[in-house]
Amino acid sequence: MHPNPLYRSDDRALMESLIDEIGFGMVFAATPDGPRVAHTPLLSTGDGAVQFHLARGNALARHLAGGDALIVVNGPDAYVSPRWYANRDTVPTWDYIALELEGRVRRMADEGLEAFLHAAIAKHEARLAGEPWRAEESSEKVWAGLFRGIVGFELEVLAWRPTLKLSQNKSAAERDRIAEGLDTAGHSALAHLVRNIAV
Repeated sequence: MHPNPLYRSDDRALMESLIDEIGFGMVFAATPDGPRVAHTPLLSTGDGAVQFHLARGNALARHLAGGDALIVVNGPDAYVSPRWYANRDTVPTWDYIALELEGRVRRMADEGLEAFLHAAIAKHEARLAGEPWRAEESSEKVWAGLFRGIVGFELEVLAWRPTLKLSQNKSAAERDRIAEGLDTAGHSALAHLVRNIAV
């Protein structure tokens, strides 16, 4: 997390929307073999917990239950060039959005894992054009094989640490130029956030 309080937020709805919109993150934890990370789909429960699943053979899977972990959700990010400032006598930087979630992990029962999978599938399928795919289209054999291969977890979030570094330390005119530069460089999502969050 960036140490400058200018880039922090207490807007819980914004944090929940990042998890919902991005839907993917990294889970970090210490293991007897050293620190490990896993990349996984995420689903907020809306009441202070985040659910995810890992492959049963993942190096973290056998060490998470009952322990502490850190989930990181990365939003849009991009290089910010000094050429976009009125005064070019400065240095480059990076604008980005990231959310760190720290908490205690519990393993989900099969029923919880199945509910998580159905909810995640429905959420992501609804974002695609055309008729959604449904889990019921998988044969019993394929669906049972999925359950043999994955483990579900839920992290109870004890600390929410967002960073929204969106050139808030610059004037409104410079933020407009930065957003224009980001748009031109193909980073329209970040440009939108610089224009609309950094005020």
